[in-house]
Amino acid sequence: MTGVASATGITSSSASRRSSSCSFIPNQNILSQPHPPSLLPIPFRLFRPLVARMDGCGGSTLFPLHRCKTIHLVRHAQGIHNVEGDKNYKAYMSPEYYDAHLTQLGWQQVDNLRKHVHACELLKKVELVITSPLLRTMQTAVGVFGGEGYTDRMDVIPLMAANAGNSNRPAISSLNCPPIIAVELCREHLGVHPCDKRRSVSEYQYLFPAIDFSLIESDEDLLWKANIRETQQELAERGRQFFNWLWTRKEKEIAIVTHSGFLFHTLKEFGNDCNPSMRKEICKHFANCELRSLVLVDNSMIGSDSSTTNYPGKIPPGPDASDV
Repeated sequence: MTGVASATGITSSSASRRSSSCSFIPNQNILSQPHPPSLLPIPFRLFRPLVARMDGCGGSTLFPLHRCKTIHLVRHAQGIHNVEGDKNYKAYMSPEYYDAHLTQLGWQQVDNLRKHVHACELLKKVELVITSPLLRTMQTAVGVFGGEGYTDRMDVIPLMAANAGNSNRPAISSLNCPPIIAVELCREHLGVHPCDKRRSVSEYQYLFPAIDFSLIESDEDLLWKANIRETQQELAERGRQFFNWLWTRKEKEIAIVTHSGFLFHTLKEFGNDCNPSMRKEICKHFANCELRSLVLVDNSMIGSDSSTTNYPGKIPPGPDASDV
């Protein structure tokens, strides 16, 4: 998609789409617990089916740990556009839903997911939160993963200012929480729908002072077009770019707060050679404020990280006792 590739500095080619880059495996430890229903140029590639086949039989498979990341995918909580849009799709065309913010029910969903990530101690594990730069996703990201009990201190800026985006919520602290960065590649379906058009970065920085917007190249939204809707294939390709970009990050456990369309059209590219139940786990539509944990596998060694736990042995060097 020319517009997104140009704005993010990421390029693609038809030849690169034919080779493999990474796969997903559901993280069963997390899924088994109850829960509420400057970018770098990297070529993207289609994903190889996950399950390794040996002698025609499916089963377990192994990957080096340092070739994997654990990602926690979150769809934003209920936005004002969802209320009518879920009843009548044409409602998404309404200008009144421009950069839609969360409803009060949506904030209740955020509070419930926040309790869950604390109860299962997920918040202690997440090293980075990536959010789409739209009101509803940033409100969800800071509400779920932000700090507790903000107080007006000169040395601590809030993640979210009080009442940001008509939230009727107090300011949210940036203390004792993972860093949160905004990334354009994981935005919702681009174009036509006003709810998917973002505000200027300058305005967002006032509302969300501690979110890092440094990876967004333009202050105004250059990706959203009033009369051009991104195709489903273009959206899926953007999703592949995003997941390949994750391999440029050093963090191994990352939460990503994004959108239903982005998740569905990206994830449906995965699991074609999996057990049907596993593919369903990966590809099914997300409910508002649903969290789903997966393991992302670097099949083509895009990332350059070395293992932090592997040990070469024979240190100090010398013959083993069995060799004497």
